[in-house]
Amino acid sequence: MKCIVRKSIVRKAGIVLLLVFLAMPAGCGNKIEPEQKYDTFKTTEEYGIGILRTSENLSFYAKNLCVGGNEDVLNDHVTESISEAAGLFDMQGHTVVYAKNIHERLYPASTTKILTAYVALKYGDLTATATVSADALQLEEGSSVCALSAGDQLTLEQLLYGLMLRSGNDAANVIAETISGSTEAFTKLMNQEALALGATNSSFVNAHGLHSEQHYTTVYDLYLIFQAALQNETFRQIIGTKSYEADYFNRHGAAVSKVWKSTNRYLTGEENAPEGITIIGGKTGTTFDAGNCLVLCSESSDGKPYISIVLKSDGKDNLYFQMSELLKIISN
Repeated sequence: MKCIVRKSIVRKAGIVLLLVFLAMPAGCGNKIEPEQKYDTFKTTEEYGIGILRTSENLSFYAKNLCVGGNEDVLNDHVTESISEAAGLFDMQGHTVVYAKNIHERLYPASTTKILTAYVALKYGDLTATATVSADALQLEEGSSVCALSAGDQLTLEQLLYGLMLRSGNDAANVIAETISGSTEAFTKLMNQEALALGATNSSFVNAHGLHSEQHYTTVYDLYLIFQAALQNETFRQIIGTKSYEADYFNRHGAAVSKVWKSTNRYLTGEENAPEGITIIGGKTGTTFDAGNCLVLCSESSDGKPYISIVLKSDGKDNLYFQMSELLKIISN
């Protein structure tokens, strides 16, 4: 019996010593500081954490947004099987008209460039001149580019047209370097802005959308980002442009002229929108892993604005087929 008591005392003493050890600061009494300290004031200001504490302000935050739940909202006239996820959002009525897997994390491909443009317009000067670096042109073979050359000098506005119409991955990198000094710093800003908009299921590791397992988003997050970008008149003008002629200078000072055409089939006339639907503009995206993607803003015959999104369609024809099916819902 005494032996059992001694063992119990030793065991308890060991537990106490372990707890004391764990409570002690690491590193011989030196406090370990995190690599990135949590800046309370900055976070409150930029993300509105302090603002969203009351029910009144929570309502204010969501009053101009469609609130998407976890359950699908389907329609018999939409072919579900040809894409992984899709959504239709009534921007005026703030309702989700159609939803399939809108919170599923998927690869966005070049629809990433919506966020790139949003950040560039928020922090950049459209008239500022950017010089194309050799690093910005280091892209995987076969990727979509504006055919820029090292030393070319363009304005930020011209680069944005190349980004959104031609879907230039080189333009995306130049924009990133122009705004933040490096593509790495720019992607941090992209994630910061995405979080500020409520896009909490997303992670961006580049400005163009070329594949990375750590680069993903959702239909709903893309809706949040796109609707914020649409508040900028320049953004609306760019995404609704069919073609754009960029006149700039190369590194030798010689004039260069290029024409960039939209990749949006509705704008180019390759696809017809349902009767009564006016296409405002949007952004396409395609990679092997992401499939075919399209984010679109349109208006119904009564002038109501809608955002429609299809991710990971199994082909370009089916992408537009399903998008038109979504638009038919609001054309009646």
